[in-house]
Amino acid sequence: MTGDGAGILLQIPDRFFRAVLDAELPPVGRYGVCVCFLPPTPEAAAPFERLLEDTVRDEGQSVVAWRDVPVDPAHVGATAGEQAPRIRQLFVGAADGLDADAFERKLYVIRRRVELAAGPDLAIPSCSSRTVVYKGMLSAPQLDGYFPDLADERVESALALVHSRFSTNTFPSWELAHPYRLVAHNGEINTLRGNVNWMRARESQLASELFGAEDLQKVLPVVRPGGSDSAVFDNVLELLLLAGRSLPHAIMMMIPEAYESRDDLSEELKGFYAYHRSLIEPWDGPAALAFTDGTLIGATLDRNGLRPGRWLETRDGWVVLASETGVLDIPPENVLRKGRLRPGKLFLVDTARGRIVDDEEIKREIATRKPYAEWNRREAVRLDDLPARSPPPRPEEPLRLRQLAFGYTQEDLSTVLAPLALNAEEAIGSMGNDLPLAVLSDRAPLLYAYFKQLFAQVTNPPIDPIREAIVMSAAGSVGSERNLLAETPEHARQLMIPNPILLDDELERLKQLTRDPFRSCTLDITWPVAAGPEGLEPRLAELAAEADAALADGCNILVLSDRAVSGARAPIPSLLAVSSVHHHLVRSGTRLQAGLVVESGEPRSVHSVAVLIGYGAAAVNPYLMLETLGELVEQGLLPEELSAEEAARRAVKAISKGLLKVLSKMGISTIPSYCGAQVFEAVTREARGSSAAEA
Repeated sequence: MTGDGAGILLQIPDRFFRAVLDAELPPVGRYGVCVCFLPPTPEAAAPFERLLEDTVRDEGQSVVAWRDVPVDPAHVGATAGEQAPRIRQLFVGAADGLDADAFERKLYVIRRRVELAAGPDLAIPSCSSRTVVYKGMLSAPQLDGYFPDLADERVESALALVHSRFSTNTFPSWELAHPYRLVAHNGEINTLRGNVNWMRARESQLASELFGAEDLQKVLPVVRPGGSDSAVFDNVLELLLLAGRSLPHAIMMMIPEAYESRDDLSEELKGFYAYHRSLIEPWDGPAALAFTDGTLIGATLDRNGLRPGRWLETRDGWVVLASETGVLDIPPENVLRKGRLRPGKLFLVDTARGRIVDDEEIKREIATRKPYAEWNRREAVRLDDLPARSPPPRPEEPLRLRQLAFGYTQEDLSTVLAPLALNAEEAIGSMGNDLPLAVLSDRAPLLYAYFKQLFAQVTNPPIDPIREAIVMSAAGSVGSERNLLAETPEHARQLMIPNPILLDDELERLKQLTRDPFRSCTLDITWPVAAGPEGLEPRLAELAAEADAALADGCNILVLSDRAVSGARAPIPSLLAVSSVHHHLVRSGTRLQAGLVVESGEPRSVHSVAVLIGYGAAAVNPYLMLETLGELVEQGLLPEELSAEEAARRAVKAISKGLLKVLSKMGISTIPSYCGAQVFEAVTREARGSSAAEA
């Protein structure tokens, strides 16, 4: 039977390798083992072996020996056997003068250089002086039979990270079996596309004294294409670890626990999470994650605790953690203590000190390593702290003409906007949707209508955004970000926004920021009607150039505004404008220099705001929707006791609640995780003589 994948990560079994290897090995810690999945024939594998050896020598290290890993084909399924790679271990000696951490970084550089040069035909499951991985497209019972090494008594390790994979969102393969180099993962990272895009954007700013500029450039891009969500997470975690952070520190950055509405956490810990929110967005989704660096081994759950995890400690010194109880037969009288993983908590074993490290202890140690809370209090600016500003005057064009310009209908007024203001909630509708696809409509639907929200349909339990409000957050931030691999007070210099839907006066506070540390620039997202449809594409190119110029001028908040709409100027669809600028800046390596805010008359529903945020907007000001609510009040279409200001506040609250409901269906808990995640699908129709649009 072919399995979806199984594997085990161990400490380097030095006694075993010295016994089976013909060559003489350097002392423990002075050699590394690169496990290589090569093409099955020696002829096809030879070029990759030469590439590995040449790269090792080019990086100043020495090639000690190659070893063929013995396998037993009787313990693999037919399909997996047909795809089985040739598995060899390359032993690499450390150059004189390198300490243990520097040698580990050098092995990482060697591996990334080889991976980038070799492409998908070569996989390197591990390349470390501390750990070694045995894995494959196997089931768990096949693992020790397929790899006879694992049955040898000389294979000794103080820890083992074991995984049996049930493939859900990626097709099984030898490379995608777990464990990876640091982690084994049960769950789904639902923000993956956005996480990858943001990581790509960060690469232009990466700098590390430990790596040096030259070596750091050799490992980019950080994320290896074609990987699963677990593999991509491992790629980023590995960089954070090797660049100087401890493994628990990096885990707390990428999977932070819910902290904003809690009073049971210390101010130092809440400050730690708030500070690191300015560095990296949470990797969100239901997840139980086991991790190790070869000395520390542990596990954590996502902030919702949507995966199981049980642990026990025995009287004779063993610690076992698994996603189910009973994975090992341990007599009850030998159990010293036991428990379960809790949402956002760390379970950590330090094999060097021989003890379990309490969650509170390790987090206190990390949170107080630097004055993160003080940095965040001093540098972060809150939107409510900015000077009050009056909203801009209304334009001369009649409201009805502007509503027509943005495609408003009577249905929008009565069934979309009125319920928002009346009840501070979306209108209740049926679950079914029998509307025709936007691509087949002849009514010129808004661009938002072409995009459908993806929902996690594989193994995600539902999140109730009301009952589980403590883990949900609509707060975000806007401003420039700094080098992910460094920590300075200036990293916390972000403008904190409690709600991504801005009222007119709140937007005006942003637009009038003209001095450091925040400068805003407004970019016009309209184009001349006289230019016709053909003028849209050149205008988008101009918009990208204007964004570049604004960044060069020191702006770190870009407001994309269509308030200039008139009889002579047509609005660019706000989704097209924000996504164009977002992706242009990502490709240019400058996306982290500024946050994007949309000021548009087009958005007027939860879905429209969700799509804008999903494609890169940090905040949205739906000014025409807010003005229209005032008109409904004036016309008596809303209760007399309801003022225009209260109607606007209720609508903003309703859309915010609706956003959290949308996030929860996707298994996402925070707006920063959703921003840029692009968790949508679109059906388009190929025009004759041109290629289909890519969503």
